[in-house]
Amino acid sequence: MTKLTNMGTLGLAAIATFASAPALAAGTTAGASITNTATVDFQVGGVSQNQQSASDTFVVDRKINLLVEEVGTVTTNVVPGRTNAITTFQLTNQSNEGLDFLLAATQITGGTAAHGGTDNFDVTNIRIYRDNTTTGTVGSWDAGDALVTYVDELPADAITRLFVLADIPTGLANGSVAGVQLRATAREGGVLGTQGAAVSQTAGANTAAKDTVFADGIGVNDGNRDASHSDDDDYTVQTATLTVTKTSRVISDPFNLTSNPKLIPGATVEYCIAVANTGSADATSVAISDSVPTQLTFTGSSILLNGTVTSGTCNADGAAGGSYAAPVVSGTIATVAAGATRTLVFRATVN
Repeated sequence: MTKLTNMGTLGLAAIATFASAPALAAGTTAGASITNTATVDFQVGGVSQNQQSASDTFVVDRKINLLVEEVGTVTTNVVPGRTNAITTFQLTNQSNEGLDFLLAATQITGGTAAHGGTDNFDVTNIRIYRDNTTTGTVGSWDAGDALVTYVDELPADAITRLFVLADIPTGLANGSVAGVQLRATAREGGVLGTQGAAVSQTAGANTAAKDTVFADGIGVNDGNRDASHSDDDDYTVQTATLTVTKTSRVISDPFNLTSNPKLIPGATVEYCIAVANTGSADATSVAISDSVPTQLTFTGSSILLNGTVTSGTCNADGAAGGSYAAPVVSGTIATVAAGATRTLVFRATVN
């Protein structure tokens, strides 16, 4: 650092002139030299003398700061068995220097997930992709995005979008939750295509060189001022939960007809298979099959599909359909909506 010189005993006030620079969130670039010059004009015996000046130069130190944020404020709804389920994050380099950032996607074990609910399962095949802003769909995951373990050469003030992808196990109950977290850690040096080394803070007093200060805050799984930041998201299972109930009732017999009929040979029996969906997603292509006992004879053209239930009793309001291939009655209901119950009804006679 250069001190003011040639001031003598004049006792004059120095006037400093500072160069202005555009204000960025990250601030002036680390390693930049800032120089300012003070000038002194004076007279002796009314005659102007040579102007005196002095300059000061210092090097801007490096502030390491970053922010990892979940994109969106809702859970990612998934169905059991889904592959490539996506949670989306963005990384902002708030440092005053371009850096690499090591990435780590992890899962929580129990506890409350980001959007409520208790974490109770783990996803599989968890991995990270970086958005490709020159090909494909910007801001959404697609085949053009790169599978990464670190972000390479992210400039100061730059933002990049990151996608954590995972596969959802089969057999999960409706409402199951899996919490995921993404952490980024600053790295320095290296060349394009190579991950930089770990960053350390400068210990002790300020030096004339480019010192380093950690300025990051606390994330969900990192500490204060540790050159890392993290955030979380979660997956919530929304699926159909089906409960099947099978009932029968006697419709008529050869002697009592429909007046208090009994289950004697020749009696007509009506079966109802009721499928109730107590989940939060529609069940589709619901295929039902039932084998008719050998003591019964199927009644042709008696299958009704997609009927309803009232107070636990099946209504005869379905549409004709289904098929019979001895001894199996079968039919497919296109959709059993969440909260709904739909039926397959058929009749047979007692041998």
